[in-house]
Amino acid sequence: MTQSFSFTLDATDGAARTGVIATPRGEIRTPAFMPVGTAATVKAMLPESVRATGADILLGNTYHLMLRPTAERIDRLGGLHRFMNWDRPILTDSGGFQVMSLAGLRKLTERGVTFKSHIDGSRHELTPERSMEIQRLLGSDIVMCFDECPALPADRERIEASMRLSMRWAARSREAFGDRPGHALFGIQQGGLEEDLRAESAEALREIGFDGYAVGGLAVGEGQEAMFSVLDFAPAQLPEDKPRYLMGVGKPDDIVGAVSRGIDMMDCVLPSRSGRTGQVFTRHGVLNIKNARHQDDPRPLDEACGCPACRGYSRAYLHHVFRSQEIISAMLLTWHNLHYYQDLMGEMRAAIAEGRFAAWQEGFHAARSQGDIAPI
Repeated sequence: MTQSFSFTLDATDGAARTGVIATPRGEIRTPAFMPVGTAATVKAMLPESVRATGADILLGNTYHLMLRPTAERIDRLGGLHRFMNWDRPILTDSGGFQVMSLAGLRKLTERGVTFKSHIDGSRHELTPERSMEIQRLLGSDIVMCFDECPALPADRERIEASMRLSMRWAARSREAFGDRPGHALFGIQQGGLEEDLRAESAEALREIGFDGYAVGGLAVGEGQEAMFSVLDFAPAQLPEDKPRYLMGVGKPDDIVGAVSRGIDMMDCVLPSRSGRTGQVFTRHGVLNIKNARHQDDPRPLDEACGCPACRGYSRAYLHHVFRSQEIISAMLLTWHNLHYYQDLMGEMRAAIAEGRFAAWQEGFHAARSQGDIAPI
């Protein structure tokens, strides 16, 4: 097993890329989807179940873990990997997005952000230096620099000021991170929907130097069309030989569109959150298991899926346990959704490696446009 962090680009097909991120805790095949373990758990899933879906890496949340149970407590208990019983790579976000979402509960300065906990109202400060300290205590394999992420739409003056503040914070994050062999620090590009501001941000990040680069400030209210318009240029502004991570995305068609534009890594709470609310992702699109049309349907959710929910249970049963508010519903539907997402990533990796990504993408959209077949 390698003792350093590296990225190998194995093949490209158009702008789409496939490769491997090597870390001391294992390899991450790209394009990669990272299930979100906000509070040191992927809700309704055991760690070994998450791994069985094909996930190579999880995402943990700095903001939530710093508040409860605290990074210091996790460190004393052996670090986040041991704490949550996940021995493969973990990426932690910086906490910036969650803090910025607190609106009236926070105050922004050059130094950082002071805010009130949404749990108990206690006051905290998060700075680039403190974010790096928390992520070090957690033992993250991939650390994200601290940034500000304004919601869209926003005027250009606001986006420009925010981006430049984030670049100053990126330099401070880099200095505070220091030299940590086997651990990686990713910079985050900002600039809203503005191509010139994103170019300026990308150049500033290149000069600082990071192990990977994220396209930040998207999936914050701008819509898919605007997001794709940015992804038409933003990934190419970042170093070709480093991983490119699109934060907080998304729906299956968002992910496919992002990969087609050169993105290597993504994360989103959607597959697990949707599983708990009865929304199911399949190769034919989305179905809602709570709908009455499923109550007498003996078929699996998706005939082509090999997950436990599809191998062992009918739509009728899954409809029943969801409507009965049984815990097994959240477990099985979340497992299915995460399995579907990982199958999706595996299909894209194979298509890119074999030079048939455009044809695969056409087939993906065609299958979804047909919709779910009628119940029998």
